[in-house]
Amino acid sequence: MSKKYLTVLPLLCVMALTACRHPSEDTTPAPATSKDVVDTVTVHTAQVTDTLNLPARLMPNPTDVVHIYPPLSGRVLALKVLPGQEVSKGQAIGTLQSNDAASARSDFEKAKIEAARADLQLQRAKELLQHEVMAQKDYDDLKALDDADHSELERTRQTLHNLGFSENDASADLPIRSPISGIVLEVGTAPGELQRSLDNANAIATIANIDSIWVLGDLYPNNVGAVRRGQPVEVRISGYPNEVHTGVIDNISDSVDPTTLTLKVRVVLANPGHRFKPQMYATISVANLKREAIVVPSTAVIRDGVKNYVFVATPDHKYARRDVELGETHAQTVEITHGLEDGEQVVSTGAELLRQAGA
Repeated sequence: MSKKYLTVLPLLCVMALTACRHPSEDTTPAPATSKDVVDTVTVHTAQVTDTLNLPARLMPNPTDVVHIYPPLSGRVLALKVLPGQEVSKGQAIGTLQSNDAASARSDFEKAKIEAARADLQLQRAKELLQHEVMAQKDYDDLKALDDADHSELERTRQTLHNLGFSENDASADLPIRSPISGIVLEVGTAPGELQRSLDNANAIATIANIDSIWVLGDLYPNNVGAVRRGQPVEVRISGYPNEVHTGVIDNISDSVDPTTLTLKVRVVLANPGHRFKPQMYATISVANLKREAIVVPSTAVIRDGVKNYVFVATPDHKYARRDVELGETHAQTVEITHGLEDGEQVVSTGAELLRQAGA
């Protein structure tokens, strides 16, 4: 055989071997390493579930939020709470000095005197009536006046009770009490500030019961078909990254928020110990439609700048680098959208060692 044919034959063999390789494979296979540091898995098409993640914030139930306004006009003498502080029902959160309070106590004392005098007059009239010295009509008039005085006494007594005073309390300083147990969301005044009961724009304090808390997520209208009321969800709250809380969609708003152009999705969570605070950030994860995809362990993928690749086992017991395109990333797996086929073997453990050996 001539030397010309001996030269062409090896060249044809190299071209044939090159043509058999996967288009995205590195033409220089990485050398095999010891079996105890490299593990492979056979990839198959698996069913995966898409997840729709909604950005969310924690909010108190609006029906459990109380804005405390002064019942009378006056000056704030003391304020005993700060935002974020826990308060109990009936706890005094401040003191208001009010001339109206002094007037209410004066009205009660006057009504008490008038009622006592009316009782005394009625008792005398009853004796006169028994001795036929007074006419029945005059007695009836005194009885009506006595009833009216006692009615006025009861009205002024009730006014004192509504203001937080007792009948025997001589102080004119009005205690401001919390009507519910909860957390102080906002304080709207300071000691020394004058408060008006009728035209006051700011509440003295805003208190919310957060035994349960709302998680409000933003849902864009193009995803509205992916969620429904009663659908199970997972909630992750900032500050507690390792905790996953389960719940259901309690409500989906019927109108679009004009600011965010989203619908509000509501999930209600129990909040024992008040660990979850209003305005915390959260994520609502909604399981969406299932689909088919090739999935590999996260440890199989090497990320090198803008490129991603895996090592594929070759028939000659070596490992070749294969460029791949990634899809969704899950807890311990990654979806491969392009670059692998069903049934191929990829390195799941030791890919970094192969990368270093092939460098």
